Amino acid sequence: MAQKETKKRIILSEKLHNTDGGTKVKLIVHGEEMVERIVKRSGNSGRVYLPGVWVGSRVKIVRVE
Repeated sequence: MAQKETKKRIILSEKLHNTDGGTKVKLIVHGEEMVERIVKRSGNSGRVYLPGVWVGSRVKIVRVE
């Protein structure tokens, strides 16, 4: 199934708790597209698969939980 590409502005605003119980952080991100994934184990680290059309693009990864 081909994925239809749409370019629209996405604003993500989240309040997060630090793992050490510290202060909350508010993040505002401007971008073209957003996907939500679960990180999979890959050796001693984690891996997230993204769409192939994103290859060569600049991305930001935010841990939400």
